[in-house]
Amino acid sequence: MAGLNLWIIAGAAVLLFAAPGCFGKQSGQNGSPPAAAVGEGTAPAPDVPPGRGSEGKATETGETKSVIPYTVETVASKLDVPWDMDFAPDGRIFFTERGGAIRVIEKGALREEPVFRFEKPPLYNEAEAGLLGIALDRDFSSNHYMYVYHSYQEGGQAYNRLIRMVESGGYAKPDKVLLDRLPGDRIHDGGRVKIGPDGLLYITNGDAAQSSIAQDAAQLGGKILRIKTDGTIPSDNPFPGSPVYSLGHRNPQGLAWQPSTGRLFSTEHGQSAHDELNVIEPGANYGWPLVQGDETQIKSQDAGKQGPGPLKAPLLHSGSTTWAPSGIAFVTKGPWQGNLLIANLRGTQLQRVVLSGDPPKVQQVELLFQGELGRIRNVTEGPDGSIYMMTNNRDGRGMPGAEDDRLIRLKPTFK
Repeated sequence: MAGLNLWIIAGAAVLLFAAPGCFGKQSGQNGSPPAAAVGEGTAPAPDVPPGRGSEGKATETGETKSVIPYTVETVASKLDVPWDMDFAPDGRIFFTERGGAIRVIEKGALREEPVFRFEKPPLYNEAEAGLLGIALDRDFSSNHYMYVYHSYQEGGQAYNRLIRMVESGGYAKPDKVLLDRLPGDRIHDGGRVKIGPDGLLYITNGDAAQSSIAQDAAQLGGKILRIKTDGTIPSDNPFPGSPVYSLGHRNPQGLAWQPSTGRLFSTEHGQSAHDELNVIEPGANYGWPLVQGDETQIKSQDAGKQGPGPLKAPLLHSGSTTWAPSGIAFVTKGPWQGNLLIANLRGTQLQRVVLSGDPPKVQQVELLFQGELGRIRNVTEGPDGSIYMMTNNRDGRGMPGAEDDRLIRLKPTFK
């Protein structure tokens, strides 16, 4: 039965609308066992807002179903683990499939032939590694640049790289390597690529299953990186001559800027729960592997292992529950304007986070599509206010249906 769960987060009511699901239990981004029920266990410290009940067990107040200001439709189906997407000025939608294909949707229909296909090898496509992020240049209509993040192997070692490609006539070819030999592995590869309000490239890279490198500012694993679109280092980066923008990350996979403040938000996979929503500041240290979630004290045996930068606590975390958060997007139109959407893999849901103030505070969290779509990899707002979601039920950790994986559109019903 669907239920209305009321959580208390730092004095604010957090509404969770659970809906009946059609998918069974899923394994998490890190392959962990099913998480405990929402609201069970001891509450995290109240000064670090948890994404679960700080009042003990959640209460059920009868059947409730959230009404959203959108209609749901499928844009494309039977996809090969779609990972990221971006919109061209002419209306085309370019997206990646983890197996190596860049695909395009033209005039509302999926073109059968890929824009480009990475060969294996050198593409490394195992577990979480493969073809991941994509972002189109702000001047795409004139230069046709697209920025693509992918995993590869060299000498038996896995790496990640960011390359620039050039699209022409509906097809693309590699043009320039911008970042190379980023730490890689079959897990914890990060992979999100976004162009910020400053026109610079922001890239998430995981710790490549080597947790110690996240605290080492000289290593590029476990970091959010920032470079110019030609691959050079901005002069105002927090570490001179380095692409490192923030450190202490385990496996960050979401990037979005809050329109009202310009603040950068990021989601991060924790270790067997302890997933995080962070507000990113240049040069700041987000704690991994020394602290995560609601932890505020470094263990005595780890006292000498902290890297540079002040330790920053998450704005929101999952406590002992696993969300496996991936892509995120701020809504700029309609009734949800200003809200942050978070795609959940293990959580098999879309989180709608209502924020207020600056510095931001969480006022409300609503859970949408719980169990209805399976694992949700990414969420993006389109130019017309539509919201697009990608499922990842064929990634080896889901329970795929006949039409999976899908690109789903939430079409606005508001004017």
